[in-house]
Amino acid sequence: MSERVVGSERPLAGLFVVEAASFVAGPSAGMSLAQMGAEVVRVDPPSGGSDAGRWPLSANGSSLFWANLNKGKRSVAIDYRTPEGHELLVALATRPGPGAGLFMDNMVGRRRVTYEELVAQRGDVIQVHIQGRANGGPAVDYTINAEVGVPQMTGPEDSARPVNHVVPVWDLVTGMTAVSSMLAALTRRRETGEGAKVDIALADVALSGVGAMGWLAEAELARRARPRQGNHMFGAFGNDFVTSDGRPVMVVALTPGQWRALRDVTETGDVFGALEKALDANLDLETDRYRLRETISAVLRPWFAQRDYATVSALLTQAHVLWSPYRDTFEAASEARRDPDSVATEIDQPGIGRMLATGSPVRWGDERTGPVPAPRLGDDTEAVLSTMLGLTQTELGGLHARGIVGLGEREPGRG
Repeated sequence: MSERVVGSERPLAGLFVVEAASFVAGPSAGMSLAQMGAEVVRVDPPSGGSDAGRWPLSANGSSLFWANLNKGKRSVAIDYRTPEGHELLVALATRPGPGAGLFMDNMVGRRRVTYEELVAQRGDVIQVHIQGRANGGPAVDYTINAEVGVPQMTGPEDSARPVNHVVPVWDLVTGMTAVSSMLAALTRRRETGEGAKVDIALADVALSGVGAMGWLAEAELARRARPRQGNHMFGAFGNDFVTSDGRPVMVVALTPGQWRALRDVTETGDVFGALEKALDANLDLETDRYRLRETISAVLRPWFAQRDYATVSALLTQAHVLWSPYRDTFEAASEARRDPDSVATEIDQPGIGRMLATGSPVRWGDERTGPVPAPRLGDDTEAVLSTMLGLTQTELGGLHARGIVGLGEREPGRG
């Protein structure tokens, strides 16, 4: 596969964003801004942030996590815990220009960069600060998810043990909330000249998401938590089935048309017609399909069990049934390589080599923005600080000698 990158006139071209964040939320936000054309400079300590070596790892020990969350950015290594480094970070975050003065961080503690420091240097600065809790307390996706009730709704019906999700959903949603907040603040700044202090707590994002799905209201009105339902889809018909050769598939019927397509291809119309009369139901209605989900599944299960996956796949696709096979991540990667229009393509990542990576999921004018490799830690320190802050080679050399900055390939340990 070759890289597919749209022209230079991407929608956020001309923006300069400084990102001082680790983990998932902040880096995913910065990556999304970079994929839409912004110049995003990630700032880490010279030894790397807390996620510099996070799993999964490549064969040579480099972090695939770090490389994939920082695609298309520039990397500057500054020890901002020191007074000199702190001053450099503030200067980058508040540099002049209509597209600059944009700072995203998840810094904590006494050494974090505050809005008051930033606005003292640039009155219209925009800071988007990501935190665990609104009161400053610590939290991560997996702890927050536990407390908003999702693991108690997830997993087999006959199990009482909570089941955590694998994808850090609340982190990713927080990242997208940070993107929309920064762009909203920038829109207002262009209209009014005012900057903004924006704080986004992961805990608030998760609770807001659960609330938006109606789950909090449901629990209070019913005066009980929602029970587990296994792989049944809540509120409509959807369930997993297994083919004769052991392949699990997920089948969903949200609309009357989808339900009729599933009923017709499985040749179960007469059976379901009789059930409708016997149970006083109308299976064209989403609510009745959900109410009778176990009965529907029991009727359909033998059809899948009597056919191999190739046959089931062909028949369901031809009938326009809403379905998908269950795949593991290796199968998903293999399928992405076979798909010429996939969001994933192969890149040459410094320090790792050839690897499958994803570009922006957004298509502009029917074109995709292909993935751009991530920098190695500190690769852009010299260029950014000399070009954007006017530091001389002598000044950079002194900062490097004192351990205030790292200068990319001169630093050991990152390929």
